Amino acid sequence: MTDASFSVTPRALTRVAKILAGEPANALRVSVEGGGCSGFQYRYDLVEGPESEDLIIEGDAATVVVDPVSLPFLAGAELDFIDDLMGQSFQIKNPNAQASCGCGTSFSLF
Repeated sequence: MTDASFSVTPRALTRVAKILAGEPANALRVSVEGGGCSGFQYRYDLVEGPESEDLIIEGDAATVVVDPVSLPFLAGAELDFIDDLMGQSFQIKNPNAQASCGCGTSFSLF
């Protein structure tokens, strides 16, 4: 599913649906906050639902929401879920990030 400013791969939506199946939450919130080793970091939270100003991306069995403050940092970015020999994780491919650290959750803007 895609919004002009942020997209979520089918793989990520499938994983979100599996996580939400065992939780009282109804959505995964993706946000950006200050901190981390590169200046900004991605945050993932399970929430009961969207706030009134949130971007809402819905799949067949999952919902991902992004708050309006985080959205400019995620413009053109894509949330994916990776399952490989190194492990499983959500990853954001963000064209706005000029640098990132090895953990994949921290990035900087120039």
